[in-house]
Amino acid sequence: MSGTNVIATTGSRSGRRRSKLGWNLLGLLVFVTAGFPVYWMLNTAFKPAKDAIDPDPSLLPTSLTFSNFGRALDIADFWGPVGRSLVVSLTVVVIGVAVGMLAALAISRFAFRGRKVVIVGILAVQMVPLVAMIIPVFLLLNDLGQYDRLTGLIITYLTFILPFTVWTLRGFIVNIPRELEEAAMVDGCSRTTAFLRVVFPLLAPGMVATSVYGFIQAWNEYLYALMLMSQQNQTATVWLSNFTTKHGTEYAPMMAGSTMMAVPIVVLFLLVQRKMAAGLTAGAVKG
Repeated sequence: MSGTNVIATTGSRSGRRRSKLGWNLLGLLVFVTAGFPVYWMLNTAFKPAKDAIDPDPSLLPTSLTFSNFGRALDIADFWGPVGRSLVVSLTVVVIGVAVGMLAALAISRFAFRGRKVVIVGILAVQMVPLVAMIIPVFLLLNDLGQYDRLTGLIITYLTFILPFTVWTLRGFIVNIPRELEEAAMVDGCSRTTAFLRVVFPLLAPGMVATSVYGFIQAWNEYLYALMLMSQQNQTATVWLSNFTTKHGTEYAPMMAGSTMMAVPIVVLFLLVQRKMAAGLTAGAVKG
């Protein structure tokens, strides 16, 4: 019996090791698949322009140059589109999180007529393809005098970022026990004070995670920025199209421009990574 138990235990440990090795290999495969485009972007950005169009490219860089970044800055105005993208993205995040938090709180904590309709409506809006709304949005903004204006682009982005924000924050608020608010109100706090002192600190990681995703959506959006803004008011994503001309595409400067565009996202993520990690795991364990 003892020998059988030893064999069973050994087999169980061996099976766990094989399973762990399999999951590690799968994780490594996912990492390589997701990270290779980023690596190739950086590799091409620092390559000489002639090497970027080589039909037999090298996986590893053979020589490095910073001339592509200078070319990217000279080919068209860089700081103007980046500044406009930052203004639009930050404004959308601030308004979206502020309004979305209040809407999510109302949906999660209060029972009112039409509550289920609102929830279904939020989901339905997220299911509508963005391409299907281009013409109605264009006509509406043109009638309101908001075509080719940053305010019009901000309003447009809010139409698809706000539902995402409301739905995401609702999930975080639902995982915060009502008893915490009720205990604070028993101690003399008003509902507003109980929210600010009890719920808001617990909701902060979720707000950070939602803000980062909202910022990335607004920063990387291309279709509406192309259709609703002129060349003089183009955003950073549309600015990248300047590298495609009638003479061809300048791939090395384009990748250099893409690298510079990725810097704000990387910096933002590094600043809030701890809060974001806490927000992504919030509600994983209850009790």
